[in-house]
Amino acid sequence: MWAVRSFTGVQLRVSSVAPKSHGSCRQKSGRIGRHAGQQQPGGMMQTRRVSKMILGVEKKLLWPAFLMGVLAIFLFAPATQAQSSVKDLPPPPPVWRPKPTPTPKPAEPEVIDVIKTTSNLVMVPVSVTDQTGNAVQGLQVKDFRLDEEGKQQEISGIGDPEQVPLAIALLFDISSSVSTKGFFASQQKAAATFLKLVMKPSDKAAIFTITGTPNMIQPLASADASAQKMLSIPPATASVPTAFYDTVEAAAKYLTENAPSNFRRVIVVMSDGDDNFSTVTRGLSIADYNATQSGQQAALGTRTGLQQAHQRAVAGVQKSVQQADAIFYSVNPGGPSIKLNQIAMRAEHGMEAIAETTGGTAFVPDSDADLERVFRQVAAELRGQYLL
Repeated sequence: MWAVRSFTGVQLRVSSVAPKSHGSCRQKSGRIGRHAGQQQPGGMMQTRRVSKMILGVEKKLLWPAFLMGVLAIFLFAPATQAQSSVKDLPPPPPVWRPKPTPTPKPAEPEVIDVIKTTSNLVMVPVSVTDQTGNAVQGLQVKDFRLDEEGKQQEISGIGDPEQVPLAIALLFDISSSVSTKGFFASQQKAAATFLKLVMKPSDKAAIFTITGTPNMIQPLASADASAQKMLSIPPATASVPTAFYDTVEAAAKYLTENAPSNFRRVIVVMSDGDDNFSTVTRGLSIADYNATQSGQQAALGTRTGLQQAHQRAVAGVQKSVQQADAIFYSVNPGGPSIKLNQIAMRAEHGMEAIAETTGGTAFVPDSDADLERVFRQVAAELRGQYLL
């Protein structure tokens, strides 16, 4: 028979009754009977003792195993439940991260179409007059020879002055340095006569006044409209500064933007060329003027800087007139007296330099009565001017 005891769900089976056969006690273990059926003294008591020993050994072996099982149940059961609970939970939300501030997109640069071209064709204006100053008409390509630095150049064509219209910008100085000389009205009349003399129905003229700022008082118009506007210009009634350089550059720019490409562009200036209020010279001119008015001599650096400013301004005007493909003429109403004044001579030399580099002429009439003759000479040059 077997006695069965239960320890919290764990079953242990032990033998509690001695076997009836004396030779069957633990025969297989070899510890109790030497031979089957051999009876030892005190066999019954020894059998019980052996059973108790076996039971004791089994208890010693089973209790640690039992305790380890119980511990395993308590230790792993929560982990299993926790794992199943974790599996049943929804996934955690993503970690919040602030969105970076987007970098503003830089403004796209303005795309300007640039067209580059190379041309070996250069237009050279040539005026042809006889000994009396009258224009010589009807010349052909074979009548001209063009040399550059000693090397003859090919003339591909010629523009007949009778067939090429004019676009004239007439600049009239009404600043204090000119209008106070007492012959303002005669200058107006001579300029109006010039426009009627030189202009044909296809020609156009614009009028600028030279004061403290460039001032266009009439855009390109016919000879009659331009002459009438010229006679209506009032003289200056107070001290007016002179922005000579700025006005010439404004006229050159206006012709570039408004005169047709098939027109000959001409700038005619009635002024002494004495500038004291253009962008390049204004600051130094004011400093020099203040020193003179206070009875002091301007600092040497101011005078030197002013002289250099005039040189830069003349070079800038030359470039502007050349870029406009214009010819520059100047008529200085100061007369021979300008030779007695260094400032007046410096201004006249500046106008001569601009005229020379653009194919024009700088005139200094001997007197007020000589203005008409000078304008007739300018008209003759324009009417006899060929474009090679």
